[in-house]
Parts: sequence; C-alpha cells; structure tokens
Amino acid sequence: MSHHSSLTVGLGARSYNIAVGRGLLDRIVDITDGMLAGRHVVIISDAAVAPHHLAPLEVACRTTARRCDSLTVASGEASKSMTVLARLLEDVLALGVDRDVILIALGGGVIGDLVGFAAASLLRGVDFIQVPTTLLAQVDSSVGGKTGVNAAAGKNLIGAFHQPRAVVIDIATLETLPARELRAGYAEVVKYGLLGDAGFFEWLEANGGDVLRRDEAALSHAILTSCAAKARIVEADEHEAGQRALLNLGHTFAHAFEAVCGYDGRLLHGEAVGVGMDMAYRLAGKMGLCSGQDGGRAAAHISASGLSTRLADIPAATASTAELIDIMRRDKKVRNGQMRFVLPRSIGDSFVCDTVPEDMLATVLDASR
Repeated sequence: MSHHSSLTVGLGARSYNIAVGRGLLDRIVDITDGMLAGRHVVIISDAAVAPHHLAPLEVACRTTARRCDSLTVASGEASKSMTVLARLLEDVLALGVDRDVILIALGGGVIGDLVGFAAASLLRGVDFIQVPTTLLAQVDSSVGGKTGVNAAAGKNLIGAFHQPRAVVIDIATLETLPARELRAGYAEVVKYGLLGDAGFFEWLEANGGDVLRRDEAALSHAILTSCAAKARIVEADEHEAGQRALLNLGHTFAHAFEAVCGYDGRLLHGEAVGVGMDMAYRLAGKMGLCSGQDGGRAAAHISASGLSTRLADIPAATASTAELIDIMRRDKKVRNGQMRFVLPRSIGDSFVCDTVPEDMLATVLDASR
C-alpha cells in the first residue's frame, strides 16, 4: 500500500480531491472512492504516454468498471484542435456511451485540456478524471477546470470551464518524462513562487535541483505546494473574474511566442513561460514597479533550471516586435481593447495591470533579442 497526500479543491457541490503519491495508477479505484464502480470508463491518452502507462490503468479500472475502453490521439499541441476534438467525440459516441460514462484523461496538458473539453461537450456534460503524467499538467493544467482547444487566432480561445471529479497524480509517471518536458513543467512551479509565495521561491532556489533530478520528496513537495496554491486561487475566483488571472504570470508573452511557432513542438509551453516571466520582471522594472534585484533573482533561477530567459534563444525570435504585440492584443485577457499583463511588485507579489505603455512593451521585446 503506497502512501499518498491529498488536498481538496473546495467548490461546493463540485468539490474534488487531488491525490499525490507514487504508484497511484494501480490504486485509482480506492483513491477515487468508488467513483468508477459499475460505470463505462473511457480512457483517453496519447501516442507518447499510452505505451508506458495505459495498461496498468486499464487493469485497475477493469476491476470495478462495467466496461473499459481506451482511445489514443497523436501527441503534441497540434492535437488541441477542433478537428481532433470532433473525431474524438465521434469515437467516444461510437462506443455507445450514455450520460453515466466517465472519461479519464491520461497524459499531459494537451490531453487534459482536450479530454476535459470533450467531457464538457459530450451529451452536454459528463464526468471526467484527470490523471496527469507531465509535471506541467500535475502542477497546473489538470487542476481548476479550464478546458479547451487552440484556434488559428490563438491558444485556448475555444473551451469551457468544466471541473474534473478527481485529480490523481502518480509521480512515478514522471520517470518516463523527457528531461526537456520536465524543465518546461518546472517553469510553472517557479511561477507559483514568483506570483504569490516568496518562501516557496526561496525553497526552490535551494531545492529546485532536487526537483529536476526527480527526487521523490522534493517533487512531492513542489507538486503539493503548487496544487494547493492553484486550488486556493480557483476557489476564490473559479471563472477568472479577478485574481485567477494572476496564474497567467508570463503567459501573455508566452501565448504570443507559441502562436508564432504554430504549436509545432519547437517551443514547449513552459519554455515560452520561462521567457515570458523574465519579460514580466523586465517590463515591471522599466515601469518602476519592481526592483532590478528581484528581476535578477527570478532570471537567475529560471536560467539555473536550464530554461531560456531571452527571446533570442527561442524559435519565436523570428517574429517582429510589432507582430508579437499584435498577437497579444488578441489574447483572451484583453478587456475593452486594453492588454492585461500580470506584473510583479516583488518576488511573491504580483498584480494585474492593464495600463502597460506600448512603447515600453516594445522596448522590452526588442532588448531580449
């Protein structure tokens, strides 16, 4: 019997548990407390994850489910599309499902977002469970109920809020995760320290190397702390009317970098976020909001984790500054034509700002080339 820790996302009737531990795939039936009993379970995974983790999950589900089917989609950000979603919905319906079906998203952020949106749309809304297998999905995208796909106009512009019924985080799944993907996920861990928890950021400065070496205790602490931070923010602002936007530190930049690269795998989300967070500190510094010393600390830690902090080092550098700013104007967070950035006042303190002077924004982008 492996030990696990759990925490609750408190959303009234839609509350759910997040379990974190090793060997949890085998124990999903106990951890989800009878949620699968007698039901039609459909596990949806991707071509990269399925060979490693699908079989043990199927074996576990079959002990209690009435029926268990599995489907796989191509791996990569390109699967977060309306085309793939439409095919997936038809494939699930072809299995003869009814409203009692429960979908399981087994994979990274792409699978979680895609399957969550499929669950929100299928028969006008069915249950789903998140089983995230990348660090990025474990600390960020699997928690909080944001689901969706990308549009030609930008990332995540088509989607729905649809909370999972449970999140099951098996840290053993990270053993097969490529180092580059682990580093990209670590960018989102750093984000929680920078946006709201200076003590956690200090812990990462001391222990981040252990997290990246996949030390079990360090990983567990980083994942639990990140999930707890996200849970509290989601509880306070489920549909992003206010403070939930803080989770987008670095993301207005990052989404523009990703859009330029066409979601083709050359630039991972976390890699874009690493550069974007550095730019948020540089922009805040230029606007006189945040000290250069804090910006230097943030940049030093992002770099120490093996992530780039400069636009020059990522493929998005081919885009002009004007083109990048144009994409930022189309971001979901735009209100009344005003771009909204999450900017730091210091490490562990950030706020949403919609009065960024465009010339300063252009200067920061230019300086990073």
